[in-house]
Amino acid sequence: MHTYQFCQSCGYPLKKDKQGGGTERDGSISPKYCSMCYEKGVFLTPPEVDTAEKMQVFCQQEMRKAGMNRIFAWLATRSIPSLERWKT
Repeated sequence: MHTYQFCQSCGYPLKKDKQGGGTERDGSISPKYCSMCYEKGVFLTPPEVDTAEKMQVFCQQEMRKAGMNRIFAWLATRSIPSLERWKT
């Protein structure tokens, strides 16, 4: 099985996830997604966030709410289009 360093939905470093990652339907830890994006086998983002570009905007807004600087939020979300969830 492939080991991921970053959430394949938002790009968050999985080793920094306080819950150890998102969860699959059976309760096991997801090897791909963080706990902020994925729980019980379901993505937690609003249904309208259905493209990489919308995910970038959503993540930047959430980071800004948490007090992050606008430029850092932009830099942190640049890789989202290359993540597995958005490659289709």
